[in-house]
Amino acid sequence: MSQEITLNQFHQWLQRYADLIDEQESYLCDLDAAIGDGDHGANMVRGMTSVRTRLHEESGRDQELSTLLRNVAMALISSVGGAAGPLYGAFFLRAAKDLTEQDSKSVSLMELAHMFRSGLEGVQQRGKAVRDEKTMIDALAPAVEALEKAAQANSTIVDALQAASTAAEEGMHHTTSLQASKGRASYLGPRSIGHQDPGATSTYYLILAAAESFGKMGD
Repeated sequence: MSQEITLNQFHQWLQRYADLIDEQESYLCDLDAAIGDGDHGANMVRGMTSVRTRLHEESGRDQELSTLLRNVAMALISSVGGAAGPLYGAFFLRAAKDLTEQDSKSVSLMELAHMFRSGLEGVQQRGKAVRDEKTMIDALAPAVEALEKAAQANSTIVDALQAASTAAEEGMHHTTSLQASKGRASYLGPRSIGHQDPGATSTYYLILAAAESFGKMGD
């Protein structure tokens, strides 16, 4: 397919993600209260408020996608407390690195899949986590794999992002059955089983927001 995802759609993605985080702040805090500090929702709202401000300041500017993603990363790193800021920052920084030499204002589905793979690798390098450790990787990794599979099958962007969103949601729910082995939740040992991971949940919202925004091919 020759479809492209535009700079404007990336803006829509980030705005939609901020909306979802606002809507789910209490839920994310409740999830985190069961196995962590109880502040994941508040921290993510703070971060996405900073991203909103940055998007507003840059609205209408002639900008490359790599610059947008780097700015988002720095806004999150500087404003989100706990581990989430550096981890989400690593995702966007590594995704941006893929675009630095391209001077891109739009990307194909295959390029998006490669960006997300790089972002996943950035998160794993920063957090030293793999799947089944009850972290955001459990939602992000299957989403990336679904996106890559769809891109290789020459799927539409709409179908590819829906598949990624479904995979992320399934990965998020899977964390409920896992025992945490990373972060504060790992201190609970077996008592962490039976609770959905808040980081995997906010990651699912990130992919869901992409599906909703990149799926609107009318720019």
